[in-house]
Amino acid sequence: MMPLIFANVGEENMIKKVGGNPDTRKFLESLGFVAGASVKVISETGGNVIVNVKESRVAVSKEMASKIMI
Repeated sequence: MMPLIFANVGEENMIKKVGGNPDTRKFLESLGFVAGASVKVISETGGNVIVNVKESRVAVSKEMASKIMI
């Protein structure tokens, strides 16, 4: 298991766990970051990532991406 920030661009991964405090988890889950969902990194700039999750393209900060485990 590793944080989303270490995923390779273009590689499809499965979300294993979403960490952080309850508010952070709820926010990420509302965006579609739930255990078992597929996530693909589209681009990465300075640790911030743009990903495809649940048919949507979402930008996630480095801090938030470090709480999403794949």
